[in-house]
Amino acid sequence: MARRPLPRILSSGSAQIARSREIARTAADSATDVLHPLITVSRGLRKLAATARAKWAATPKERRGPTLLLVAGCVLVVALMPYGPLLALVLLMAVAAWMGRERPVVKTGPDDAEIARLKGLYEALVPYFSVPEDPAPLFAHGGEWSGAFGDYAFDEDGRLTRLRIAYPPYFTDGEPAARARVEQLLHAKSGRGREYLFDWDEEGNRLVMSVLPALPTTIAAQRFVTVPGETVLGFTDADAVQRTVPVVSADGTEDAPAVVWRTGPRSTEPHLLVIGQPGSGTTSLLRSIALQALPHGDVVIVEGGGTGEYACLTGRAGVLAVECGLGGALATLEWAAHETERRLIAANRAAQAGQPAPEDTRRPLWILLDRPGILGQLAAADGRPDPQDLLQVPLRHGRAAQVTVVVAEQFDSTDTLSESVRTHTRARIVLGPAAPEQITAVLGARPHTTPTPEVPAGRGYARLGTGPVLRIQVPATPDPYDDATNEAQRRAVLDLLPERTVTAPAAPASPPVVTVKAPAAITSQDTVTLSAAAVETVPGSAPEPAPAPRAEPDSGAPFHTPVPAEG
Repeated sequence: MARRPLPRILSSGSAQIARSREIARTAADSATDVLHPLITVSRGLRKLAATARAKWAATPKERRGPTLLLVAGCVLVVALMPYGPLLALVLLMAVAAWMGRERPVVKTGPDDAEIARLKGLYEALVPYFSVPEDPAPLFAHGGEWSGAFGDYAFDEDGRLTRLRIAYPPYFTDGEPAARARVEQLLHAKSGRGREYLFDWDEEGNRLVMSVLPALPTTIAAQRFVTVPGETVLGFTDADAVQRTVPVVSADGTEDAPAVVWRTGPRSTEPHLLVIGQPGSGTTSLLRSIALQALPHGDVVIVEGGGTGEYACLTGRAGVLAVECGLGGALATLEWAAHETERRLIAANRAAQAGQPAPEDTRRPLWILLDRPGILGQLAAADGRPDPQDLLQVPLRHGRAAQVTVVVAEQFDSTDTLSESVRTHTRARIVLGPAAPEQITAVLGARPHTTPTPEVPAGRGYARLGTGPVLRIQVPATPDPYDDATNEAQRRAVLDLLPERTVTAPAAPASPPVVTVKAPAAITSQDTVTLSAAAVETVPGSAPEPAPAPRAEPDSGAPFHTPVPAEG
């Protein structure tokens, strides 16, 4: 027996129902669009009628008769006027359309979830802002949070972005430990993973907590608009400094607030110490400083890691040496110490003679030392002096001799830093993720913000001398010879590098020979050859400049990687 097909109405019933629903929905939307003015006017007429009914109900009974008489008179006047009824109808429709328009909902207060969050934060602050002896505590369990909190704001996720807290006068807001406990609680209750700024008003007993936006990471190495003796270490918040620098970033040209470090004879912080985690951007900061110093001075680089991070600076004009071996580092730093002494002697003699300092003593000399702890361990194993011991003279007298020392080290090797480095480096920078206790130990002051556990490379805190602790983002200055470097940043660094210099052939090992005229006992045609060691320097003459160190590593020491040609 053959199967009979189902009726058409049963087989296609669901499709027809869906099509009918779509047609009905389209017709309803079209009708709503067409009848939208009529709907608006009807809504306005209902509101006007409700308002009139409320006014009539609020009118006393003894005044309702005069009111009706007045309304009737107005209607009669309008009816007798030319085009009066038409104008009245148009005016009524306009008022109804205005009253019936759709108005955006204005939020006048926190919703239930935000109120619950504020109540929870209020209860958490009770143990910190209350004492049993207070007869009328501002913070009490089960109290009213609106009296203590104000100027609050939330983001789209319902988390606090700004809050003003009024605390009692007896709270010890002058103690850093008490402040730190409150800041840690607010950070935990308001949401981790963001950086908060805490502004304490001790006179008014107010605390303002606000979420800081992330510092931009789109600024790469470039020629900054500064004068000789100024170095841009990085960029910070707009309200933290008073100076801005025009920069070119990935988003275009803008004026960015810069952390400017001033060096030279009148600087109060002549030397810099940079501490960070591995991969936090300390080496990138030293490259940025070297590129900014080369147009106006000479640079000596000592790399303790031996990874060739400064190979792009080898042989460049103004770069006196790039050393990564122990022997070369000791020779270079010893030369730097003698050069500092020579500059001091020459400047002192010029001052005693009433003359300006010689030109070679006024050209800045930069000593960049990266990872000195590794070199110190190698020197201790080999029985040789620590390279940091040779920095005592440049650190102590470098400001007067135009010598600037920059030392970069990691957190796990801070105990290897010498006492001279710790004492004379008054400008400090901390890069990478770090605990508040670590930041306080390096900078000497606690930051006003809460550091986040994950930060991009080059992000950290800076403090120049006794100034405030500032957030900082170091300009991106990667190694241009690294294959993982961004092409735009690679080209930016290569454009800032000076031209390469041609290395002269090495002089013979024999001592130099000096030819002088013979005394009267010898004929005028004869000459006498003397060793340079036998020639005495005339007393009172200015010392000769110390020869620049040779950038040749010792045998057995790690060498830099071969420098490829640019482009």
